[in-house]
Amino acid sequence: MTREELIQKWLDHNLNSEEQRAFEQLEDYKDLMQLDKALNAFKSPEFSVDKNYQALRPSLKNKSTQSWHKPLLKVAAVVAICFSVYYYTTTLDSTFNTEIAQQTTIDLPDTSEVILNTNSNLVFNKNSWDDKREVKLKGEAFFKVAKGEKFDVVTDKGIVSVLGTQFNVKNRDNYFEVKCYEGLVGVKTKDNYTELTPGNGLKIIDGKLFANEKEITTQPNWLRGESNFVNIPFKHVISELENYYDIKIVVDKADADRLYTGGFTHKNLELALKSVTIPLNLSYSKSGTSIVLKRE
Repeated sequence: MTREELIQKWLDHNLNSEEQRAFEQLEDYKDLMQLDKALNAFKSPEFSVDKNYQALRPSLKNKSTQSWHKPLLKVAAVVAICFSVYYYTTTLDSTFNTEIAQQTTIDLPDTSEVILNTNSNLVFNKNSWDDKREVKLKGEAFFKVAKGEKFDVVTDKGIVSVLGTQFNVKNRDNYFEVKCYEGLVGVKTKDNYTELTPGNGLKIIDGKLFANEKEITTQPNWLRGESNFVNIPFKHVISELENYYDIKIVVDKADADRLYTGGFTHKNLELALKSVTIPLNLSYSKSGTSIVLKRE
C-alpha cells in the first residue's frame, strides 16, 4: 500500500492493525500526529458580525472602500478556513464496512469492542465520543461495551441502549434481532420498549414480533463459524447463506416462506447447502453463477 493510501485510510479512521503498523513507520508519522492533535484541539472562536462591525465602524467612516475591503476580505478568508477545519475535524465519522464472507474487529475510543459480521456497516464519531457514545449499524455485530455513560446502537428498526454489557444486534432487510449475553439491554422500537436480561432476546421478522428462544451460549454462534435458526422463514436463512458464501440462491416463493429450524457452517458450501435443504426435502443444482433449490 502506498504512502498516500495509508494517509487517506488514516484520515478516514479505517486502518486495520497491519496498516496501522505500516502507517507508524512513515517518515513523517510524528508530524502527521502533531497535526492531528492540533486540529482536534482547535475550537472555532465565537464571532458576532454586529459587534465586530460596530467596533470597526469608526475607523471605516473616513476611509474609502478601496482602502479597507482587501484586508477585511483576508480576515474573512482566515475565519472561513478556520471554521472549515473545525467543522471537518468535529463532524468526520469513522466508517467500517465488511464485504461478503468477511469479519473485522473494531476498537472504540472507550476500549469497547465491536466484532462486525459479514456484509455489515458501522459508523461512529470519534471526536464526540466522550459526550455521546453512539454507533450506527447496518448488518450484524457483537458488542462488548465498557462501563460508562449510556451506549446506543442506532438502527433503522430500533435503538439498543446499555451501560456496560455484551450483546448481539442483527439488522438486515425485514429482520431485526437483539440478544443479551451479559448485563442489561434496553431495546426501543417504534411500537414498544423492552429490557433484556442475559439469555433473552427480541426478534422482529417482516414486521412481526416473535418470541425468542432462551440463549444458553455466552456469545453468538456466528463467532464460531456457524449460523443457527429456530422457526425462521427460509428466505432469511437463504440471505445468510448468500452473505457467507457470496452466491445467489434461487428458491420458489412457497418454499421461501416455510419455517426452518437448524443451521449451517460457514466453512464448507456443500455441507451448508445439505444442512438447509435436507430438513425441508429440497434438492439443489448449480445454474451458472446461481444455485437453484427445488422440491425433490
